[in-house]
Amino acid sequence: MDNNDILIRLRYALDIKNQDMVEIFKLGGIEVTKDEVLKILTKSKDEYDDEVDGEETEDQIKCTNKMLESFLNGLITFKRGKQDSKPGQPKSPEPTEKNKDHMNNMLLKKLKVALQLTTEDMLDILDDGGIIVSKGELGAILRKAGHRNYKECGDNFTRKFLKGLAYTYRA
Repeated sequence: MDNNDILIRLRYALDIKNQDMVEIFKLGGIEVTKDEVLKILTKSKDEYDDEVDGEETEDQIKCTNKMLESFLNGLITFKRGKQDSKPGQPKSPEPTEKNKDHMNNMLLKKLKVALQLTTEDMLDILDDGGIIVSKGELGAILRKAGHRNYKECGDNFTRKFLKGLAYTYRA
């Protein structure tokens, strides 16, 4: 599941308008125009096309891990408001370069914070998405990488979570 697809599904699930997308990116530290947002939200070409993977076309901008993380940080600020930094605390978290699997875990963590979801809320959303997960399994996915009980979140799990999110927020 690529980052563009995640943004498309997230935008649909939370019913975010184009102008709000621009504002969320801005809050996350990335300046984009409304036209660029539309290009980011364009479905990517199939792998069977002649286009080389990773290339941008005129009608699509590839969403990088840094862009997705900045968007999610902006979503937290957009939904919960600007937080005053405490003395000795950095102004804003620096986006970290993570591999694809860790991006799925980070997505779930940041959505949990942005939407103020409890563990039970997340379990209900996953149930609506068609996947039954125990509290312990969800806790393992939400743990910090490197913890002995940490579990990487797969694409299918993320896809089902976004499907359940759409069902919950759009129904």
